[in-house]
Amino acid sequence: MNPSTIIGMFASVVLLVSVLFFTAESPQSFLNLPGLAIVLAGTMAATFISYPLKEVVRVVRLVGLVFRRENTYIRDDIKELVDISRLWFKGDVRAVEAALEKARNPFLRTGIHLVIANTKEEEIFDLLRWRIARLKAREHAEAQIFRTMATYAPAFGMIGTLVGLVNMLEVMESGDLHVIGPRMAVALLTTFYGILLANLVFKPIAVKLERRTEERLIAMNMVLEGISLITKRRLPSFIEETLNSFVANYHDEIRDPSVAKRDAIDDQVQNAGP
Repeated sequence: MNPSTIIGMFASVVLLVSVLFFTAESPQSFLNLPGLAIVLAGTMAATFISYPLKEVVRVVRLVGLVFRRENTYIRDDIKELVDISRLWFKGDVRAVEAALEKARNPFLRTGIHLVIANTKEEEIFDLLRWRIARLKAREHAEAQIFRTMATYAPAFGMIGTLVGLVNMLEVMESGDLHVIGPRMAVALLTTFYGILLANLVFKPIAVKLERRTEERLIAMNMVLEGISLITKRRLPSFIEETLNSFVANYHDEIRDPSVAKRDAIDDQVQNAGP
């Protein structure tokens, strides 16, 4: 399970429970099935109108990724690239082909196969960059569907509000609060449901998918760089150090805070000297 998703869900549940139990006389007053149906059905209907069926079905399956901690196996890819570079540097093509059969990354396998086939370096890069661009475009479109749903949900919440107000105005003359109350609830709660779903469900899922795409693009560009170095017959040690820079985590790329602190202490010691 993805810990950040669990923390977010727990925090949202605590927030909603606090709102329901500490600001309302009856928590059931925030439950209005007709209003919720207007928002959900309207959002889904508009989404199906906007996108092809296969795309909507595919992104619905992606919701599970939000709750899973996906591993890009970037460390494994680095190890495989370095091992292959050593074999390629020795000129052992058969060993390279045997290593490729065990590789789990199809992007990596494609690039190395092209290298073995003596394909021109420019053609290899053009093909691999095209695959990177295709993945980026496809996954951006998937996240965009959830952003579109986040736009539709508040809009249908307002539609539900208008419906509730119209129904309420029809019975205003009766003065019966038992009749006016439910219609007023539909008018107010549909907007509440629309805003809640947009900002607590649809937008967070879209952001999560976009972050997943960024991580996958980093991994693919790392593999692309490794293949580039292999085609140039760089030393395996140089390739390893270069690829490790893709996963190196520096809090500050310009200055190391620990070194700066140590320098400051040294200066104080020198200034405090006899």
